[in-house]
Amino acid sequence: QVHLVESGGGLVQAGGSLRLSCAVSGSIFRINAMGWFRQAPGKQRELVASITRGGTTNYADSVKGRFTISRDNAENTGYLQMNSLKFEDTAVYYCNLATTAISGMPRDYWGQGTQVTVSS
Repeated sequence: QVHLVESGGGLVQAGGSLRLSCAVSGSIFRINAMGWFRQAPGKQRELVASITRGGTTNYADSVKGRFTISRDNAENTGYLQMNSLKFEDTAVYYCNLATTAISGMPRDYWGQGTQVTVSS
């Protein structure tokens, strides 16, 4: 059983910072990438940031220069550091792992989501 547990969300004023954590438990054969998604009311879920197995990072244009994705493989934890938060960043944020099972089949895992609310 694989579980992703997110933490770090909350209410913050515009211009402030939050650090989201994604703790992973369970056995995973191969992690190919870790990503953070967000979904605001009435909008599609969008990819905010990702980091590949090789360490390559990618960010949505809207968060470039403000957000930083990272991981601690030894602690099985991923992070999203969010600085200079804007009201538009308000959303439920989800952690995602893109993995390969031992069979070679792709398998995605999702966290339960954590609410980030930025007040203007």
